Amino acid sequence: MAQDFRSLKVWQSAHDLSLEIYKITEKFPKEERFSLVDQLRRSGVSVAANIAESYGRYHNKDKIQLLIIARGSIYEVRSHLSIALGLNFIDQATFKNTEDKYEILSKQLNSFIGYIKRTN
Repeated sequence: MAQDFRSLKVWQSAHDLSLEIYKITEKFPKEERFSLVDQLRRSGVSVAANIAESYGRYHNKDKIQLLIIARGSIYEVRSHLSIALGLNFIDQATFKNTEDKYEILSKQLNSFIGYIKRTN
């Protein structure tokens, strides 16, 4: 296992995507600040935060539970992005690019969960 959660590839990907969500939502209408913007940012940050928190847990069962929560947050972000696309807050290219990155992150996270399960 890595020496620090920041050296985990899956955390780095989640971190980068959470920063990307912040940049994307800067362009949303001001009236969405406490609605869709807030929801997108919270769910985006939640992915990286739960991966980091899992690193600090001693038991693999606890680690896996937090990683599953992170995986759920990925799907939450993807749902919010679909809504943003439907409302024309983002264009199709931004949606596709971000959606593809979250799909890759989901696969990375599933692999990491598998790794943790095998180290029991």
